Amino acid sequence: MLTAAQVRQARDRAAEMLAAAGLVITPSERAEIEVVDFGLGDLEHLGTEIVVYVNTERVCAKELVLFPHQTCAEHRHPPFDRTPGKEETFRVRKGVVFLHVEGGEPTPNPRAHPARAERGVYTATREIVLHPGEQFTVPRTPSTGSRAAPMAPSSPSSRREVATTSTSSPTPRSAGCPSRPTDARSPRPPNSPARRARSAS
Repeated sequence: MLTAAQVRQARDRAAEMLAAAGLVITPSERAEIEVVDFGLGDLEHLGTEIVVYVNTERVCAKELVLFPHQTCAEHRHPPFDRTPGKEETFRVRKGVVFLHVEGGEPTPNPRAHPARAERGVYTATREIVLHPGEQFTVPRTPSTGSRAAPMAPSSPSSRREVATTSTSSPTPRSAGCPSRPTDARSPRPPNSPARRARSAS
């Protein structure tokens, strides 16, 4: 469980990164930056920081901030309540993001190495490398919804540089990275779609 001091520090750090990327947020948005560690207690390696612009029954738009070498846990957005599930588009503002998705040929030598990968908890194996101004829409299937995996901001020249991404999707209330992901500590059930994000080494 994160302490109040840890949350405050992460918010300040995320706000500085957004400012460095040229993004202006209001004081109230800064005060409400979501700091998500997925209950794993390792925010520096597993987590994300989120500015929510809008999150309604039909659409959401957010900024996701990943610290260098931070992984957003692999997760999924399956259909529910007769909705098709989330379709997400990730667009990079600054830094480099390694987005891992399911489908297509696995990337033989991925550049990103998500936190806890050695535990065999990730299923998405195709790596998409995104630079500032580039975007990718995560595919969706009728039975499983959208499937994506690690977004990973990388900063080869400076450990202080960050990657920020924006995500928008017509969906019923769900985040770019969830507050309740599938358990990153145990293997994922077969045929379970997922996404994750991480800063690469």
